[in-house]
Amino acid sequence: MSRIGKLPVVIPAGVDVKITPDTITVTGPKGTLTQNYLNLVKIENNGNEVVVTRVDESKPARSAHGLYRNLVNNMVVGVTQGFKKVLVINGVGFRAEVQGNLLIMNLGYSNDFIAGIPEGLTVTADNQGKVTITGIDKQLVGEFAAGIRKLRKPEPYKGKGVRYEDEVIKRKVGKSGVK
Repeated sequence: MSRIGKLPVVIPAGVDVKITPDTITVTGPKGTLTQNYLNLVKIENNGNEVVVTRVDESKPARSAHGLYRNLVNNMVVGVTQGFKKVLVINGVGFRAEVQGNLLIMNLGYSNDFIAGIPEGLTVTADNQGKVTITGIDKQLVGEFAAGIRKLRKPEPYKGKGVRYEDEVIKRKVGKSGVK
């Protein structure tokens, strides 16, 4: 039995969950999220909690059990609290600014990077090199943050680049120059 899949998802007040045979829709104070699911699991709304159960004991059904429980939980958390990722830009002259629905970044290359902000995300950039990405869809927030980090990964010698706020960069010692 899946340790995560067997846990029920508690639905807080103000959140509405609608389940059809192939989709689940969660509506809350921050917005609405919809997720398709396979018929390997059965999702039921029992009053103030959602329970995910397997249809059979096949390997794909066992794999999907914990997955869909976590997806439903992330939807409930997203429409109530939302998700946030903070990126830190380190480097001399490295900067980021938001203009309309574009994120413009100077990351030490000859040209600036211009990233379009996806629908449903809010991005803010401050003067200290912090870029904050917020939204209700955990996958969209994480994917956009990873795409920004990928433009200039932090290097281990000086720590220059784009990193997550809680990420620790292992620093290396450079050449000593003494034989």
